[in-house]
Amino acid sequence: MTIYALSTGPGISGVAIIRVSGSETSKVVRLLTGKPLPGPRVATLRKLNKIDTSELIDEGIILWFPGPKSYTGEDMAEFHVHGSKAVIEALHTSISQVENCRLAEPGEFTKLAFQNGKINLLKAESIADLISAETEIQRQQAIKIMNGKSADRFNALREKLLKILSHVEAKIDFPDEELPQNILKNIKINSGEVILNIKKILDDQKVGERIREGFKIAIIGPANAGKSSLLNYLANRDAAIVSEIAGTTRDVIETHLNIDGYPVVVSDTAGIRESNNEIEKKGIKLALDKAKNADLKLIVIDAKSIDFKGVLKEFMDENAILVVNKSDLLKEDLSPDIKSFEHVLISVKNNLNVEDLILKIKNKLKNKFITSEDILITRERHRQHLEQSLNYLKNFEEKNEVEDFDKAAEDLRLATQHLGMIVGKVDVEEILGSIFNDFCIGK
Repeated sequence: MTIYALSTGPGISGVAIIRVSGSETSKVVRLLTGKPLPGPRVATLRKLNKIDTSELIDEGIILWFPGPKSYTGEDMAEFHVHGSKAVIEALHTSISQVENCRLAEPGEFTKLAFQNGKINLLKAESIADLISAETEIQRQQAIKIMNGKSADRFNALREKLLKILSHVEAKIDFPDEELPQNILKNIKINSGEVILNIKKILDDQKVGERIREGFKIAIIGPANAGKSSLLNYLANRDAAIVSEIAGTTRDVIETHLNIDGYPVVVSDTAGIRESNNEIEKKGIKLALDKAKNADLKLIVIDAKSIDFKGVLKEFMDENAILVVNKSDLLKEDLSPDIKSFEHVLISVKNNLNVEDLILKIKNKLKNKFITSEDILITRERHRQHLEQSLNYLKNFEEKNEVEDFDKAAEDLRLATQHLGMIVGKVDVEEILGSIFNDFCIGK
């Protein structure tokens, strides 16, 4: 089946690129142009006509990539045309009339590239991350993964496990033969080295995932303390409804920010208080859940009626800042109990000391985004496979120690399999589907 799709963003633009891949690509090019195929990888100006009526659609650039030397590994072409909806629709309609041609699914071009061995799974994921990168640090991380260092590291560990497995299986297949002592010794040494390597990779403070998904900040506090006003100030727009009526915010409101190049997701939550309203109670539960999972908690309280006890006080730790809002209404000094916590006095309404709060947030961000070449995990999928591999390796060492080689070998196979799944040595279609569905159509 041959697939086609708009590969540039939807909407009116100066140039739009429509991509076609599959065995019928050459036929599509010939039918649209009425001429022979252009030279491979040479930008060629051609008139594009409707297939059924020969009516001129547009004049544009054609790039022809014969397989396997193409992005997908198949015959592929790109049509660079004027980016109007009418031109794009006319080209799509004409291509759809060619037999065995259909509109591509999200991520299908990159999925074909993976299945045809043009890229590994880590590179496919990094392409998606590069497309969706909103900050410089996200772009840098995506490029780093695309360059292949992560894949090389995981493949090297996997190759080491395969070598160990071959020695263990030799012991199983030839029980009467004595393996050299240096080989038996190396089995233990090499498996120990792989375990240490995986532990080091896992001990990354989840920086890679924070960069990709955004540093999570939860704004929590009692009702009517000014949480939504603070969110609107940080977002520089009216992201949340602000009202004097307590309990206005019922659901979690999220906004994505770029603070000094760091990706941040700020969540405004329902006011925490006793309530009999079922909807508000659900909102309060969501607020508490957000706070538990946040990288940083901004605990906002009202200076004129300080309510700082119970669950709010329990949330104060090294990853929390106490924000005393409406400080312009403060009539007396803060109590020693409040002062003992990391805090900042602000007034969102009067724009008082809010920049001091933002500076504190930036300092927290910098401490959490300390990157190094050892950051290899960018998705929860990677972390789960590494943890599974580590567990099986620990089981392997225990069974190998008591010379239960059959069961030890099975644990080693499973450990190797989980490492392979990270770079794409998999047979499970559901895993591929969940990854490539995150792509836009045309990629």
